[in-house]
Amino acid sequence: MRCHEIDYKIIGESMQMVEIELDPGEAVIAEAGAMNYMEEDISFEAKMGDGSNAEQGFMGKLFSAGKRMLTGTSLFMTHFTHENRHGSYGKKHVAFAAPFPGTVVPINLAELGGSITCQKDSFLCAALGTKIDIAFNKRLGSGFFGGEGFILQHLEGDGMAFVHAGGTVIEKQLNGETLRLDTGCLVAFSEGIDYSIEMTKGLKSMFFGGEGLFLATLSGHGKVWIQSLPFSRLADRVLEHAPKAGGNFQGEQ
Repeated sequence: MRCHEIDYKIIGESMQMVEIELDPGEAVIAEAGAMNYMEEDISFEAKMGDGSNAEQGFMGKLFSAGKRMLTGTSLFMTHFTHENRHGSYGKKHVAFAAPFPGTVVPINLAELGGSITCQKDSFLCAALGTKIDIAFNKRLGSGFFGGEGFILQHLEGDGMAFVHAGGTVIEKQLNGETLRLDTGCLVAFSEGIDYSIEMTKGLKSMFFGGEGLFLATLSGHGKVWIQSLPFSRLADRVLEHAPKAGGNFQGEQ
């Protein structure tokens, strides 16, 4: 199934959202709860599956939903369709945003070999026809201890997909080089990139370096997207300074 050809506009700077423009009959899929607003003639329905395979049976959809449940994401995806119920042939709009500050990254899958791999929480929305699957890191040991970066999402298609990055997003082109980064800072990478998780070397660096026990290692030929502020890092800082017993903030006398 070819992806629907959707147009879009990125709105905002530090807390971005994406507005999708749909012609009659066009549709976009999104994670549950990502929609901000939509205009008339656009209907939405929660479905079990991404709609990339119209002939997929109930058991196939149930298996895909089961994999999503294991990763902690919703069993369902929301499909937004311009149904043209009022006889107007104009374009209609629906907008999406992530639940924390950051940058929306538009990705044309057709220009990147037809697929990308991204962190499981970074996918925002995509044109109908995009296949969204769960990918597990090959090294199970690093997955059990490395946390972020073990469970990934694989997006496949020939249309537009949108992922969300916390803070500022950085796009790097690797031409045979190797890049190492905090597992939570990885947003996505294209075909041609080999991805693994490795343990930090040295006991002092491991326990006192403050960079975590594991690093993501990427090498090969392709693109890598990096975020400056992973939500997990932001959440840790908020919890660190949250009011303690007695109602005082940490550090107050």
